[in-house]
Amino acid sequence: MFSILMIREFLEDIRQQKTRAVLTTVAIAWGCLTMILLMAFGRGLAFRMREGLLNAGNMSIMMGGGQTGMKFEGLPLGRRIALVEDDARVLEQSIPMIAEISPQQGKWVRLRIGDKSASTFMEGVYPSFEILRRMYPAAGGRFLNEKDQQEKRRVVFLGSEVSKELYGADSPIGKGLQIDGVPFTVVGTLPKKLQTAMNNGPDDRRAIIPFSTFQSIYGTRTINSMLVQPARPGESKQVLQEIRRVLGRKYRFDPADENAIWAWDMAEAISVQDKVFKGLNIFMAVIGAMTLIIAGVGVANIMYVVVKERTREIGIKRACGAKRRHILFQFTFEAVGMAIVGGLAGFLAAAGIVRAVWMVPAQEGAMEFLGRPLLSPAVIWTAVTVLGVTGVVAGLFPARKAANLDPIESLRYE
Repeated sequence: MFSILMIREFLEDIRQQKTRAVLTTVAIAWGCLTMILLMAFGRGLAFRMREGLLNAGNMSIMMGGGQTGMKFEGLPLGRRIALVEDDARVLEQSIPMIAEISPQQGKWVRLRIGDKSASTFMEGVYPSFEILRRMYPAAGGRFLNEKDQQEKRRVVFLGSEVSKELYGADSPIGKGLQIDGVPFTVVGTLPKKLQTAMNNGPDDRRAIIPFSTFQSIYGTRTINSMLVQPARPGESKQVLQEIRRVLGRKYRFDPADENAIWAWDMAEAISVQDKVFKGLNIFMAVIGAMTLIIAGVGVANIMYVVVKERTREIGIKRACGAKRRHILFQFTFEAVGMAIVGGLAGFLAAAGIVRAVWMVPAQEGAMEFLGRPLLSPAVIWTAVTVLGVTGVVAGLFPARKAANLDPIESLRYE
């Protein structure tokens, strides 16, 4: 009964103060809309950038041979360390913390079919490369498998852009082409892939063949690099230490010599990037919160006016037995109610804008990163928390003034 009375009085106040109530509600809605959109676009950008890094190396370590930078057992500085395919097998057998591993050997080649040709970087890899680099095939095709590797099959997996150049809109699966004059069969293609880190071009322009096939055609013994995925992302540093220990014993260099084996740790790169975007999202939330707080000042101002205009009414209520806490709760409730109405309007508007933005094609350019805002639970709860605190604080001070009014003086107020 008490709450129903509160709601009635709240609605009556809005009816009597239509203009001020509407303007204040719009201000709250705008502040809430701004805060949610800033955080949604910031979170969406962070997610897309993270996906772009993961598509370049799925929580893996890219490593390769370098030059020794420390003396070891009487051997001089600057010795060249060249890795071979067998090192991948040695590391896999020696380090249980390794989940997937693949050597990489590549070169620029010319692909040709009929009168059409394309230049691309081709790599010879193990089938595990599909997981290590997220080379998941489009429907109807497949990635390289163990039989391809064992039998040195002349099969190739194409990036989406290379496939489009050679075959247009037609499916290339099962069709032939020539790579540097050698016939190959296409077994799969890569769908368009977001990638924010790369070497020798994006995966969309890459051709992938079995490592054994690459060696049989080009006769190379050493490898360019190696991809290693730890069983747990948090173990990347330990895995890298073990790699340097095992290879240091084989090639006779100090395991502490980071120059002997260069490495790029994807988990570390993602951790740094996450921290940067976390700071960016906090900054955006603060900017949005400031807009919402300014709207809260408007709520406080209108509530002070309401208290002044209802001074006599407050005196009557106090004279009839209403306690200070009842007056305090009433005016705080009205301020929070105004904040809730404005916040709900702002949230619905923000949700509508986010949905509309997702309907816009975002295949390339800036929209590929900014065109996918995320209205996540974290964004919503942050906005709700700031809105709630703003509403309570905006109503608390006017409510305390109302609760502290002297009943006798209030009855005399004109």
